[in-house]
Amino acid sequence: MKPRKTRKIKIGSLTIGGDSPVAVQSMTATRTQDLEATAKQIKILEEAGADVIRIAVDSDKDVEALKILRSNSKAVFSVDLQENYKLAPLVAPLVNKIRYNPGHLYHLEKNKTIREKVEFIVQAAKEHECAIRIGVNCGSIDPDYKERFAHDELEGMVQCAVDHCAMLDELNFVDYCVSLKDSDSQKVIEANKRFSELRPDVPLHLGVTEAGLPPEGVIKTRIAFEQLISKGIGDTIRVSLTLPDDEKGQEIDVGRDILKDIDEGRFRSVPENFLEGLNIIACPSCSRVENGKFVELAQDVRALTKYAEKYKLTIAVMGCRVNGPGETDDADLGLWCGPTHVNLKEGPKTLGSFTYDEILGQLKSEVDRLISEKFNEPVAK
Repeated sequence: MKPRKTRKIKIGSLTIGGDSPVAVQSMTATRTQDLEATAKQIKILEEAGADVIRIAVDSDKDVEALKILRSNSKAVFSVDLQENYKLAPLVAPLVNKIRYNPGHLYHLEKNKTIREKVEFIVQAAKEHECAIRIGVNCGSIDPDYKERFAHDELEGMVQCAVDHCAMLDELNFVDYCVSLKDSDSQKVIEANKRFSELRPDVPLHLGVTEAGLPPEGVIKTRIAFEQLISKGIGDTIRVSLTLPDDEKGQEIDVGRDILKDIDEGRFRSVPENFLEGLNIIACPSCSRVENGKFVELAQDVRALTKYAEKYKLTIAVMGCRVNGPGETDDADLGLWCGPTHVNLKEGPKTLGSFTYDEILGQLKSEVDRLISEKFNEPVAK
């Protein structure tokens, strides 16, 4: 492997960057206010050897839950601010790292500039010695960058990250890292290569977001990690798999297995024609998921569509209303899940809202229609 050239930063007791070991992290998939379930997830991830555990907050009640969770764990905690950057000073005393998404900063207090909001987060992080992750996601790019770089979405992601790094630099804040994530392994590779050429000093958090169910999700992740880490790009990783809550530790196990293989020069070959047919994208679940049936639904979708695996179609299954609408826009068919209904889309167009009992039958009809329209083939009965 090529040596990494990034600077070292502190995340609580953990150091990443430079010649530090690549850290492996994951995120709780339960609702933060469900203290019993979230505490169980934290324990599962701790026992699996997670270097960092990320927890999402989006309200004052989430913050109160986080206080209790922190009092019962000494793990290195990262907090995801979701769409509510104003919670930064409330969570900073409780965690070791704050993750904000530049694409979510415009939601609140539209009269304030993005820089003012970033400065607000930085001030809280400085006061409590927290690190920061600038987390840029394909499905929630800052609208300004999405418009300016409509011709090249990846460049929009990269430039957004570079500009936010410049803001933190100007605010004399150095303990930060960046992530640029997509559900497409090749886009993850390209975006992180571009960024590392522009800012080789900034530590990178790698991940293929919504990689989906094993084993396909593992393969997608491995492709990106092998190509990047072997080139000296990547200081901490997260494997995002759609798994039952009790199996969340697998993300840590898979991450360590991939790192061990890369370190020992074992690069797994990708199966011939991998992803040339049906591609099912599914998010790894998080505290925003409003119905636990989401993971079961993703598994049912894969079983239902096995007959269509030779057709080049993408089906996206998303667990919430925050990222779901945007991150299904590029799929042939997208499902994003609410408390009682699943919204079905074809690209950016909404086809309807269906109960969890109805959605599979409706999805089957739409898959059959697309096979007939796109490939001019009758569907096998």
